Amino acid sequence: MGLANGAAVLDAARKLAAGRKLTLTHFHPEHGFGAAPFQGVAEIIYNCAQATELASKGIPYLEMFRGMSPEISAVLDGTVLVAADSLYDGDRHVIDWGGRHVELLTWGAAHTLADQVVWLPQEWVLFTGDLAEERIFPIFPWFPPDDADIDARGWLTALDAMLALNPTIVVPGHGGLGNASIVRGVSDYIRAVADAVRRGDSPDEITAQMQAVHPDWDAPEWISFAVRYFQDKPL
Repeated sequence: MGLANGAAVLDAARKLAAGRKLTLTHFHPEHGFGAAPFQGVAEIIYNCAQATELASKGIPYLEMFRGMSPEISAVLDGTVLVAADSLYDGDRHVIDWGGRHVELLTWGAAHTLADQVVWLPQEWVLFTGDLAEERIFPIFPWFPPDDADIDARGWLTALDAMLALNPTIVVPGHGGLGNASIVRGVSDYIRAVADAVRRGDSPDEITAQMQAVHPDWDAPEWISFAVRYFQDKPL
């Protein structure tokens, strides 16, 4: 998030390899609003729906994040939205680096309109973006009427597909490295909240239930957003 963080990522990438490409898991500011230092240095690749969502929601999300705190506003100072050099359509795009394959995969609307994961099939490494976070209650960006594009059914479809890949290492959107249990935990949580809403449990009851099941998870404020989502759109 922000130019300084983007530059730090670019510096780390240069030390590891002569990389030539940058891609993002989704358009949210803490994942993609530091892309500007990569312009002219790396080919920037988005899927088409992701590019459309960045163009339509990028500025409102930038202003929303700036309003969160003076510290976040300072980090985002000078931020510009960066368009892709290359776009791809469809649910799979393969990058071939002389025998090492990188797959960009999407299953459509989920946490955003076109969450993309990065899959290294030869290394069994999966970068999940915010489809899966480690020890954090999943971020449900359910802000009707301003933003109501998330899709829990699609999210669960994506999680099931990610588990079918049988990854050895999972790099989550937030939190520490882990394995497929991170993905499975998010799937179980989403289904549990949907079930509790369907039973008619109150928001306070559901929050208490989820915190009891996951006492070491951060950001419990996102539980209420998930509850409101399933009240509007039952699973």
